[in-house]
Amino acid sequence: MSMSQGRDLTIAYICVMVTYVIVGAVFYASFPKDKDCIEDNLLNNFSNTDTLAFVARVFLLFQMWTVFPLLFYIFRLQFMHTLFGSTYPSLVHVIVLNLVLVGVCVIFARFLPHIGTIIRFSGAFCGLAYIFTLPCLVHLVRLKQAGRLTWPTGVVHGFIILLGLANFVGQFFFLNKT
Repeated sequence: MSMSQGRDLTIAYICVMVTYVIVGAVFYASFPKDKDCIEDNLLNNFSNTDTLAFVARVFLLFQMWTVFPLLFYIFRLQFMHTLFGSTYPSLVHVIVLNLVLVGVCVIFARFLPHIGTIIRFSGAFCGLAYIFTLPCLVHLVRLKQAGRLTWPTGVVHGFIILLGLANFVGQFFFLNKT
């Protein structure tokens, strides 16, 4: 990655973060009821008769109709290729995998209908893996291969990984009241 790509990516992440912080802060500050009433699903904070909330739910349904099959397809390709060496071993394999994946989603929707809890745990786990652990380990391996790995570098990167682990473990101690 060139320096300009890294700079552009950093600017993009900062713009997204600022947008989320502004929207969240304005919503929180202007919420008319007690702040403990704020739902983990933003649309649940609005009345069922609210027209714009209904339109937002329709667009969210359309997004799920388009994104969900794409995610299933990507997962199926990776899973089947890893297990069977082929992206399409047979129709039976594909149907069974789809049934299992849909079944898991339905079970979660039925027995854990709090999307905020699911996002919290999956986000903390993915953050631990993809943001804290893998980049540090890749960097440490490259430094070791180049013969430039020092113990202070290892300690700093180990501390970064421990921060991600603490974030993930912390999710189990600060459970919602729902």
